[in-house]
Amino acid sequence: MKLHVKKGDKVIVISGNNKGAEGTIQKVSIKDATAIVEGVNLVKRHTRPSAQNPNGGIIEKEAPLHVSKLMLVDPKTGKATRIGRKIDEKTGKSVRIAKKSGEVIK
Repeated sequence: MKLHVKKGDKVIVISGNNKGAEGTIQKVSIKDATAIVEGVNLVKRHTRPSAQNPNGGIIEKEAPLHVSKLMLVDPKTGKATRIGRKIDEKTGKSVRIAKKSGEVIK
């Protein structure tokens, strides 16, 4: 399964409780079609004391979001955009482009 987002992309959430939130993708799970976005969809996790966290307690961490709720941010306009693919003339490789502005997405 090919996804329209990958690690390091700047995305915006288009639906759900976190609608309108922006962040960078930290991890993508192709199997579940989910992504963890930095600072978005925070959940509280009750943890026991361990070697890494001797006190235990309540930790806030990011939970995965389905990729259908995410859209890439256009590098030119800063708004949500769809993704297109085209062959780059110089290298001959497929590159992702923003449908709104036509800019190449790195």
